[in-house]
Amino acid sequence: MPPSDPLLNRVGERPRTRHRSTGWGLVLFLFLFFTLNFADKAAVGLASGQIRADLGLTAGQYGLLSSAFFWLFAVGAVVLTAALRKISYTWGAGLLMCSWILSMLPLTTPTTFGVLLASRIALGFFEGPAHAFCQSVIADRFPPERRATAGAVVNAGSSIGPLLAAPGLTWVIVNWSWHGAFTVLVIAGAVWTIAWFCWAERMPLRKPADRAGAGSAPDPNGHLTVAFHRLLLLPSFWGLVLLSFAGYLISSLKVAWLPAYLTEGLGYPASTVGVLAAIPYAAAVVVLLSAGALSGRLLRRGRSSHLARGKLTGAYLVFGGLSMVAFTQLDPGPLQVVLVVLAFSVNSVAFSVAFAGASDFLPAHQRVAFFGCIIAAYSVAGILAPYGLGLIVDQSATPAQGYSTGFLVVGLIVCALGALGGAMLNPERARAELERLTTTCGSAK
Repeated sequence: MPPSDPLLNRVGERPRTRHRSTGWGLVLFLFLFFTLNFADKAAVGLASGQIRADLGLTAGQYGLLSSAFFWLFAVGAVVLTAALRKISYTWGAGLLMCSWILSMLPLTTPTTFGVLLASRIALGFFEGPAHAFCQSVIADRFPPERRATAGAVVNAGSSIGPLLAAPGLTWVIVNWSWHGAFTVLVIAGAVWTIAWFCWAERMPLRKPADRAGAGSAPDPNGHLTVAFHRLLLLPSFWGLVLLSFAGYLISSLKVAWLPAYLTEGLGYPASTVGVLAAIPYAAAVVVLLSAGALSGRLLRRGRSSHLARGKLTGAYLVFGGLSMVAFTQLDPGPLQVVLVVLAFSVNSVAFSVAFAGASDFLPAHQRVAFFGCIIAAYSVAGILAPYGLGLIVDQSATPAQGYSTGFLVVGLIVCALGALGGAMLNPERARAELERLTTTCGSAK
């Protein structure tokens, strides 16, 4: 006898069309989640002039402040990611946003360098697991051919956030103060939190064991039972580390130093920097979504995931690195601005397409911890790049010369890491190795 409610299947669950709809609604909220995540990262860079003037900071000290965000980022990525595995996604996202709000509250009023430094360290700790959390939720709810596109939409928030923040927060900073920018971000975070708990599925704090897979796409790798440490020995793990490290070199410099570079290095007036700094983020949205769509199309046409995930990501990063090298060799002008935009628009591909490649071979229950380890590794780029560039600027004859030297070095590193990482990230080979280990070694302990 068929069930009396046509909307219910034989086990009382909604059909897949409902699951897919719920999934895309979730994508929208996670996109906004990521938008705020990166808007608060951009705030310090946009206010760099006021912050340095108010607190009397050198370029090296400001670089240290920018890198402070990442001092506990890796710790948060590992520790909080492990904790989030036991918490329902509804409460996980809500608690993370609340922690961000509390971390930024001290900056809404005049403060000291010590408080600013502590606030950025705390915010970095609580934002550490955000990317792994979002990508794990996406991987749970979308099949492989749709996963890169859904992940790209969420990751587009990493560009949309600063894109909206650049002109908007710049106006607040110029007409009010840099404290006003953080006030706006706190209010926006509170609005998101209220809307999230009104919309999201009602779930207890602790993830129910019988609901672990509810609403999820089937896990094609669920039969793989391999000890977690063996995942960290795969060449694909290290390929993803290299790709994401290269991507985060670009990301951290874009957030921390791009506005200052446009002003001090290229000589653009402060009144136009907010608009100019937004252009690479706008371009990054196009690049990110098109890369996700291209990756999915390659898979649907039967091409290897090595090509669709690893090589594709590596190609984008190499292109970005070459563009960065090129703009350091040109005089200020339209062509140089175009190359700056291209160099700073490819970074997010490493965190959507490449991460989707990892989901192609990982069992669902190990994704969050695996992604946490990747994030812990690439967060080192966020520590080194802003501080290192600040020291180079301080030690150079002119700021413009310091920026050119620093970006030249970073561009060459990005090219090398992109090429090597793209060759190493091979999901088919990784999955075959996990199949072999499952057969020969048995279940993970």
